[in-house]
This record gives sequence, C-alpha cells and structure tokens, in this order.
Amino acid sequence: MLRQNDIDNKKPDNECQFVFPYFKDIPNKAMSGESSTILVTGGSGLVGQAIKYVIDEEQESGSGDGETWIFCGSKDADLRDRAQTEALFNKHKPTHVVHLAAMVGGLFHNMAHNLDFFRENMAINDNVLNASHKHNVRKVVSCLSTCIFPDKITYPIDETMIHNGPPHSSNYGYSYAKRMIDILNRGYSEQHGRTFTSVVPCNVFGPSDNFSLESSHVIPALIRRMDDAMANGAATFAVWGSGKPLRQFIYSRDLARLCVWALRRYHSVEPIILSVDEKDEVTISDVAEAIKKAHGFQGQIVYDTSKADGQYKKTASNSKLRSLYKDFEFTPFDEAMRTTVTWYKQNKGQART
Repeated sequence: MLRQNDIDNKKPDNECQFVFPYFKDIPNKAMSGESSTILVTGGSGLVGQAIKYVIDEEQESGSGDGETWIFCGSKDADLRDRAQTEALFNKHKPTHVVHLAAMVGGLFHNMAHNLDFFRENMAINDNVLNASHKHNVRKVVSCLSTCIFPDKITYPIDETMIHNGPPHSSNYGYSYAKRMIDILNRGYSEQHGRTFTSVVPCNVFGPSDNFSLESSHVIPALIRRMDDAMANGAATFAVWGSGKPLRQFIYSRDLARLCVWALRRYHSVEPIILSVDEKDEVTISDVAEAIKKAHGFQGQIVYDTSKADGQYKKTASNSKLRSLYKDFEFTPFDEAMRTTVTWYKQNKGQART
C-alpha cells in the first residue's frame, strides 16, 4: 500500500539528497543573515523532486551560498513513527522545513481507504510539526490540497473557507487530516510564537509523479494507461467517468518555485492557495485530449460512465497569490503535459509504477 508521497523510484541510492551550499538574498527575518538548513519531507516524491530541480537550476545559475537543502524520503524515516521522526531531526538539525510527506492516492484509492488516509496522515503531520517545535525550527511550510475544501460551497473557493463544512465523502479521511495542519499551525503560533504555515495547491502533475494504476491521480494514471494501450495496439482508450468534471492543474515545477517563494517571502500563518488562474480550469476530457496529443495516440477516446466522477468541480481563487506575486508566469498546460509524457516515456523503467 502506498504510505507516503515520497515512496518512489526504488533506486538503490534512495537516501537523503543534499544540495549545498546555495543562497538566495531573502528579505525574511527567519532566514536572512544566517546559514539555513532546509529539510524537505517527502523529498523524493513529485513536489520534492520538483523543488530539487528548481534549487539545482538556481545553483547552476551561480547564486551565492548560505542554504543547505536536504531531501528525504520514506527510506530515511517512517514519519508515522515519532521516534524515527525525532531521529531524522536530530540527524539533520534543520532550521526550516518544507513538509510534503503524506499518504496520498487517487479517487478510488481514497474511497477504499478513508480511515487509513486519516490515521496515517494525522500521525505524520503531528510528528513533523511537533519535532519542528522541539528542535526550534524557525519556519515550516506544509503542503495541503484544494480537495480538502467543503463539498457544498460557493465558487471560487478561497483560503477562508477551509473549515466551512464537510469535505467530499470520497476523500474525507485525507481531507480532515490535512485540515488539521492548519489547526496545528495556528496552535503553535498562538502558544509558542512559531511561524508554521501552509500552502494549498490545486491538482499537481509533472515528472517524478506516481504512475501506479492502483493509487495514482488522474493525469499520471491516464498517461500510463494510454502508453500501455499504445504498446498493445489498442484502437480505443477508455477514460473512467464522464470526462465532464472540471479541475485546475498546476505543473509541479511551477508549484516548486512557488513553494520556495513561500518559504522565503510568505510570512503569514494563514494558508495561501497556490493555483493556476480560474480561466485555466479544464475538463477531464480536455486532459485526456492533451495526453493523447502528447503521446501521439491515433485511436479514439471513449468514456466509461459506469465509473464515478467524484467531485464535479472545486474551482480555487488565486487572488491572494496574485496580490503578493503579481508577475508569476505559469507553464502552459500543453507544454507541461508534453514534458511530463516525455519524462514518463524516458523513465518508465524507474518511475513509480
């Protein structure tokens, strides 16, 4: 069973990866003027590897020094276990944490394992934030998801609505556990003056995703299934559901740049949505067509309406982000999809499948 989003490529050298030294001039009292050690939990998963890509890219551009980035995966510590979490923090002594580790999965995996998603994510989050407090970590940025918002709600959703009602029944375990990060952040801020905050991305996709047919999200599942269909010479390709639900998708390397920005420049305990613009919302049918184009699949796409659609829409407003980072440019969806499909084709022997 998938345990954390950092269970990944199963490479023999899957240990903590170090990127150092690197420094960006940061007008942040929590980081400027001192060397910093940033621990990334879930560092070998989709978003963690995207952040590593961004940091490597910045380092190659010749920026100065001062930051040490440590990317850790599940083989370095089982974060559901408090002792192992403490040992990880004792070993690396981080000054900052980007908390990405989670038990994650697609619609049908969530529906079958809501209790597991709740209990395991609650344990991971409590252990990481408690260890951050005990080790005097100066700032933590945790990653939530727009799927945690209430099912019955007005659109677009914004940061004030997280706790305004129950989430969709299909993923209530994961959603409630993730919502509790916001509660923990507020508690650590009020009682201990900690700068623990959270970012709330929309649906993420990109290189290093989880392409498992059992537990992956919609884009990597479709990419893998269509690749398999092409290898088998299939004339048609079935998409589960009607294809009508609407989603906003953010390219993992765009999200990575925004997470690094949040670590350096976003100083509020209040969560912030990291999403593409509302105009960039697409249907699942649009996604399937983009994957078909990127793959060069010549067959016909059909829709299996006997399968559940899940939540019809969850349109998020990124107005808060735009007010603080006006000129951020998102990668065009088709371009990001081409890069992701190409990555999968070149790496499917090592990708999480």
